[in-house]
Parts: sequence; C-alpha cells; structure tokens
Amino acid sequence: MRRDVIHSLLVANRGEIACRIFRTCRDLGITTVAVYSDADAGALHVREADLAVRLPGAAPADTYLRGDLVVAAALAAGADAVHPGYGFLSENAAFAAAVQDAGLTWVGPPVKAIELMASKTRAKELMGGAGVPLLAPVDPATAGEDDLPLLLKAASGGGGRGMRIVRELGSLPGELLAAAAEAASAFGDGEVFAEPYVERGRHVEVQVMADAYDTVWALGTRDCSLQRRHQKVIEEAPAPGLDEGLRARLHDAAVAAARAVGYRGAGTVEFLVSAEGRPYFLEMNTRLQVEHPVTEAVFGVDLVALQLRVAEGEPLDPVVPAASGHAVEARLYAEDPARDWQPQTGALLTLEVPDAPGLRLDTGYTGGDTIGVHYDPMLAKVIAHAPTRTEAVRLLAGALERARIHGPVTNRELLVRSLRHPDFAAARLDTGFYDRHLADLTAPGAGDPATAALAAALAEAVRATASPGPAPTPTRFGAWRNLPSQPQVKRFRSEPDGTEHEIAYRTPRTGTPEPYDAPGVRVLVAAPDRVTLERDGVTRHFDLARDRDRLHVDTAGASYTFTALPRFTDPATQTDPGSLLAPMPGTVVRLAEGLAPGAPVEAGQPLIWLEAMKMEHRILAPASGTLTALHAAPGHQVEVGALLAVVQEDPDATPVTASAPASAPASVPEENA
Repeated sequence: MRRDVIHSLLVANRGEIACRIFRTCRDLGITTVAVYSDADAGALHVREADLAVRLPGAAPADTYLRGDLVVAAALAAGADAVHPGYGFLSENAAFAAAVQDAGLTWVGPPVKAIELMASKTRAKELMGGAGVPLLAPVDPATAGEDDLPLLLKAASGGGGRGMRIVRELGSLPGELLAAAAEAASAFGDGEVFAEPYVERGRHVEVQVMADAYDTVWALGTRDCSLQRRHQKVIEEAPAPGLDEGLRARLHDAAVAAARAVGYRGAGTVEFLVSAEGRPYFLEMNTRLQVEHPVTEAVFGVDLVALQLRVAEGEPLDPVVPAASGHAVEARLYAEDPARDWQPQTGALLTLEVPDAPGLRLDTGYTGGDTIGVHYDPMLAKVIAHAPTRTEAVRLLAGALERARIHGPVTNRELLVRSLRHPDFAAARLDTGFYDRHLADLTAPGAGDPATAALAAALAEAVRATASPGPAPTPTRFGAWRNLPSQPQVKRFRSEPDGTEHEIAYRTPRTGTPEPYDAPGVRVLVAAPDRVTLERDGVTRHFDLARDRDRLHVDTAGASYTFTALPRFTDPATQTDPGSLLAPMPGTVVRLAEGLAPGAPVEAGQPLIWLEAMKMEHRILAPASGTLTALHAAPGHQVEVGALLAVVQEDPDATPVTASAPASAPASVPEENA
C-alpha cells in the first residue's frame, strides 16, 4: 500500500476542534494550516496555526461549508493533507472525494463508507444485514395506537433537525410534515422515517479505529445520555452500569458495522440501550466525535495521531490498548439553561480552568475573545480522568466550580449541579434527564448573593476613593464601627436572574468604606480586586473583576455577576408595556403569516423568528391583544435589545414568556451528535 507522509495539514474547521488537531500536529512536527471566515479573523485557531487562509464571508454556507474554497485554500497554502474535524464537511462524501481528486491526503474514512452511512435509512438496512441489532421501522401510513410513542427522524443529517416525538396519533400527519420541512431546509433532503420511541433509553456508543489491513479496534463504550435538544452535554467512558455481556455485544456490533462498510480511521457507532438492557443501532458517525477525549484518557491514546497514522497508510497494533480508570467530559456552552438554553453572545473576558493532574481543557477561546452569533455556542470541553468514576466526577465538578468565567452567561452551574445530582452519581442515566430535572437544576441555589454584592460595593467604594497612580495597598482592619457620617448606597442587579441588591456603607475620614447595618460582618481586607469578609465567624474571600458597569465576583463554591445600577431609575430607559425586544443579536428569518400592525394576536403565539448561533428562536406574544407596532422584517439584522414589535395587551390576558427557542438548531450543526 502507498505510504503518504503528511508534512502540512489543513484543518477544514474552526474553534476547539481545530485547536485540538493542531496540538497533535505540533507534537508530530506537522505544519498546520487554518481556514477562517471574516467573523473568525481573530479566532484562537487562526492565532495558533502556522498558516491561515481567509474564506470570504461570515455565514457557514459561504465559508466552512464551501468545499471548493477549502480545497483551494489547502493547495494555496501548500498543504498535502486535509482533516475535516467534526461537523461542517466532515461527513460529506463529495468533499472527501474532492480532497483526494486534488491530490491531497484525506484524513478520514473512505468515500464509500461515508456514502453508505450518510442516510440513516440505508445505514439501518446495511446494519441489519451485518447482524447489528435494530429497532423495527414503523410505516407512518399504517401506524396505530399500539405503535406509540413514535420517533420521527430525518434520514440525513443530525443535531436534532427533523426529529419529533409523537405521542398522539392525531398529531402524526402534522408532525411528519413539519419534520420533513425542517429536514429539507437543513440538509436538502426531506426524507423522514419513523421508529418506536424508547422511553428512558440511554445513549451509548463505541469508539472504533480501523486501518487498511483489516484491524479494527473497539475502544470501549461511552455514555452520552445527558443531552439537551438531542445534543450532548456530559459524556463519560466507560459507560457505567453495563454488564460484561452487554459490553461485549456492543463491541462486537460496532466492529461488525465497521467491517460492513470497509471502514478506516476513527468512527463511532451509536446505540440506544433500553431500560431493560437491549441495544439498538442508531447511526455511525464517520468522523471524530466531540467526546473523543474521554476515550483518549481511558485508553491512553491520541486518536488524532492514530487518524494521521492510518491516513499515511501505517497499520495499527493488532492488540487493542488496555483501558484504565474513568473519564468524564462536560461541554461548557455560552447559553442560559434557565431560559430554554438561549445562546449568549458578547465579550469573553476571562476563561480560566484550574490546571491539575487528571484535568484537560480543550477550547477554541481565551479571555479577550468575542462570542459571535454565527457558530455553535460551545466555549470549551473540560475533561477529568481518575482511577474511579466517583473520583473523576468529583474532580470535574470541583474544577468547573473553581473556574473563572467572566462574560456571557454559561451553563457552568448547570454542569456542576448535574454532576452532583443523585441520579447522576448513582448512574441512573437516560436521555430524559434534563426533561425531568431542569427546573431543579436551574432553580436559585444555596449561595449568598447578598454578601457577594456587599463585597462588590466595598471594592467599588475603595476603587472610587483610590488616588491615581499605583494600585492601592489593601486596607486591613479588625471591624467596622458605626460612625456619624451619612451612609451611601450602591445598587446592583444580579445577572441573569435580575434580582436587585441595595448595599449601604459609610466612608469615614480614613477613606476606607465600612458596611452599614450589617450585624455579624467584619471586613478583614478591602481592595478594588479582592475583599475578605468574616461573617458569623466564617472567613470568605471574594475576587472581583470589572467590565464597564458589570462586576464579576468569584468566591469558594459560587460565582456572581452584577450590573451596577444608577441610584435612581432613568425614565428614558424604560420601554412601553408589551414591547418585544431581541434577546440576542441575530437575523429575522420570518414573521407570522399576516403579521402587521392592527392584527390580533394570542398569548404564546409565535410572531417573529430570529436565527442566531445556529439556533432558531421564536418571539412569542406575551399575552392576547393587538399588535400596535412592527419593526422587524425578514432579513433584518438586529442587535440585542432592539425593539421588534409592541403588543397592546388585553387586560384579561395571561402573560407568557416573550421569547423561546425552537426545538432544534436553525442551520447545519457544527457538532451534530
């Protein structure tokens, strides 16, 4: 077999996965080439690459999904190989063929294998012939009550697009039409199929690695059951709670699936495991997975290095590496789980995760970067590896809790609470975890935002009184005292819940602020960036960072963000009742049919659809009434807080939340598993 030594590699992707592949390339002495959109001109993956080629435009369809531009970039930069990463063009057979036709080495599976697994319906037929266990398909035209619940799925693509759960037979025709339309819009293929929906099923997958010499490794199992909108949030290896017979069956089925398509390179065979322990084939992802680091940690391998070795024509060792310990990965997203997982944008001021044995951070961002509206909201993956599952989970939860993340709202607290939830600790895992527990996981916690706000007020007071020049030396004193000077007041709003805190303090002649009317509190240290308070005998440190009118406060076990408020509300900043504001920057993609000033609307009725960060968001009527103003039109680019419309409310109407995301991503997912 021809051996193609790779000297220069272009990664046809962005963000975290591009940075991760570059890391291995540096270790192997391979020159790295990035491609980037205009929106990513200053991105971390561009800064880390040896060479970079611009793809003009910002939208994925104009840049990272243009295979012709990517191939041209590889040739222009002198690359001799292309790695697709995950998402975008990674499972596009035509792109893989174009790379090879250009004389470049394709770091991925054979084109034929991609084609065979591209359609879920055809893949299931092929897997059935290979003896891989399947769910029996259901013909929607003849489905009856006994077939419910059903799961409708798009034959092409992933990421939850075209996926619907049907629990009532009467809703089946409408859901079929909606699923087909969504699939056609996202993937250019409106084919939809139906199969039984497995209640409380687990998402379990097997990592495979194959070479051109008939060696196929099954590198253990991963559990990826904790998902939101059919996309994974927490993954771990090995999948806990599986008996050895089931593990062996999953391994054998995954190897059979790889052999059935003549697979080479890294791939993942995904299964749904019922509550009774029966596995069913879901699909085969013909690429590297986001969650591959947990397998790397447990087996002590570098999957990207193995991909490169296989692409160069080298064989794998006939003996599968031995597994050791347990690994857990959490995906850190810029999103607000308490507000229907709404993606967040803006400046990421700080992203610091503790560095300790067993911890790994894969990220496409650093402090100072900006999170835009064009791409997936995942900031980073934090991975922990330890001898046991309990130790790995504890290590990961502690690292996330101690991380300093300043900027847009993230799912960090949800991740910590999920890892410490009794069901997760006991490995009671299934894909309905967040459906059942989200309200509890996003409820106000047991922290002490009032004391954090007090620390913020004292730090701001010190900063305000500090003279120009070098940073002031922290003031140490034993206790605050009631003094005759008049108390001053600072107001803060907690983000993102909106709770307001009013803090009173005195500034005596010494110039050191002291809390007013705060029994049991002693101030031990006060500086602009750090305050130490003793409350009821317990000493706690508060570290502070500022971004204009926002203050970020980190303390043991909790982090807070406050917005400084003026002492008195400015009437000019108020909006009219019934105003519908854009929850984030985005593009207006459509309006409700017939929507115009004077039109009647019903509470909860979708009025405007915004697309941002690959998700489609519906702006809902807050109550029944009349639309009195409309400032949105399809194609309009809007900024966060922009006035979209105004609804004059019927006094007897019941208010609802004014915006909610649609059930699935709005465009081709960057990571669709």
